[in-house]
Amino acid sequence: MTLDNVLMLLGGLGLFLYGMKLMGESLELAAGSRIKEMVERLTTNKYMGAVLGFAVTAVVQSSSATTVMVVGFVNAGIMDLTQAVGIIMGANVGTTVTGLITAINFMAIAPVAVFIGVGMIMFTKKSNTKHIGQIIAGFGILFLGMSTMSTAMKPLGESQVFANIITKFQNPGIGLLAGAVFTALIQSSSATVGVLQSLALSGVIDLKSVVFVIYGLNIGTCVTALLSSIGTSKTAKRTAIVHLLFNVIGAGIFTIITMVTPFAQLIKQLSPGNVLLQIFLVHIIFNVLTTVLLLMMSDVLIRMAYKVIPGEDNDTQAMRLKYLDCRFLSTPPVAVTQLLKEVGRMADLANLNFLNSMAALFHNDSAKIQALEDNENVINFLNRKITAYLIRINALDLEENDREIVGALFHVVNDIERVGDHSENIGEQAQIMIDGKAVLSSSASQELKEMQDLILTILADSFQLFLKGSSDAELSFKITKTEEMIDARTEELKENHIRRLNNGHCSAASSALYNDVLINLERIADHATNIAFSMSHTKHVPILVDGKRVNVKRA
Repeated sequence: MTLDNVLMLLGGLGLFLYGMKLMGESLELAAGSRIKEMVERLTTNKYMGAVLGFAVTAVVQSSSATTVMVVGFVNAGIMDLTQAVGIIMGANVGTTVTGLITAINFMAIAPVAVFIGVGMIMFTKKSNTKHIGQIIAGFGILFLGMSTMSTAMKPLGESQVFANIITKFQNPGIGLLAGAVFTALIQSSSATVGVLQSLALSGVIDLKSVVFVIYGLNIGTCVTALLSSIGTSKTAKRTAIVHLLFNVIGAGIFTIITMVTPFAQLIKQLSPGNVLLQIFLVHIIFNVLTTVLLLMMSDVLIRMAYKVIPGEDNDTQAMRLKYLDCRFLSTPPVAVTQLLKEVGRMADLANLNFLNSMAALFHNDSAKIQALEDNENVINFLNRKITAYLIRINALDLEENDREIVGALFHVVNDIERVGDHSENIGEQAQIMIDGKAVLSSSASQELKEMQDLILTILADSFQLFLKGSSDAELSFKITKTEEMIDARTEELKENHIRRLNNGHCSAASSALYNDVLINLERIADHATNIAFSMSHTKHVPILVDGKRVNVKRA
């Protein structure tokens, strides 16, 4: 085999890997909302979990990506090990889809697919059409890579040295090791199957010489998840261990079956003369039967994982990201979904701090002040971490709708943080009252309680509208009217308080405190309105309410 052949082989492998990546990422973008829906349907039913794992992997074209994502979910504490097991096993079946595509052998139409796909990418402006073009181009590039590899490896058929090496792969230990090592290096079992099918296409190998390599490649694909689990919780590490155990046990079972039965010969009879299809059949039978067997014994796998990784995690601290993990960045639609959950958590904390500040104000409760300060530290932490995550995800290839959401979240996170700051300001005024330096009259307290109810309403409605993307006309109108009511009521209350001050019903210190609280309440409402209309592109959004056209002001 000459240097030209080696270079052609490397180029073909590069084309194959790039084609597979392009096709998988484009499928992921085209099916972005569906992936979100699938991930949202996390279930304790391990069999439904396996179906979910299969579906996600069939879209993203990588069991490693799915498993890494699952490790992230477990590490974030939003999925337990029982849920993870089913998804991981389903992912192993889903990864065989690429092998099926390559086994059908679309070499003849590969150049046409590349031409059509590139044409769609270059001459269309619609993002969905571009994604479809990328899928078609990736499909064609994948087969061009296979064809290039096959051509480059044809001289190996005349090499006695290579023939001797291939013969050694018939040894179970060497075959398993070769498949595991090669797959660990390129971190893709689908790519290893593609290389084997390219060798078969060039007539260099037959099924008998690589059947143990196929079993070994399933072990090698675990390396990605194992590396991803470094630095995670013990439960997340156990998830990666379950993935490894699944494939090691499966490889052991099928190695014994192949050694003591004519398994390989039976596969040949199913598809005589078509080694590409034979390789695919071994791969899918391995994964389907191993999944069926071990899914019923998942509790045993979990117990084994606990033996390998003993002990329990420390209690989860509040000062951490609950829903976000850098592992989700490999699947942008999922990352956006998790972002919204984390921002929702931040919004809940800001809302809680507002309640704490008002409770401290009305009841002279110093414990609420301490809770407010603790939560404010978490809110500030989340603001920094979420913003950093937004910067990372903004650099990825996103659906148009997801990119709009990410752009809006930069502002939403800041507005939520400002709600927390204004609540903290109110807490400082409450502390003045607790220290006995000022007192609110009963009428002043009643007025602020009315304002509190309005603020709670606009906060709840605003985040709900943001999640809907400003598409609810009635809710948009309600928020605008509430804000206008708050603005008008603020001016009215200021005048009321001036009268109380002139009549000697309150002191100068109490008056300053009241006005400061009122200003902070009004500003919280302003930030809530910003959140509500952060997905709108204009300052005034025309909507219809009761058949009438209304311009909704954006704060």
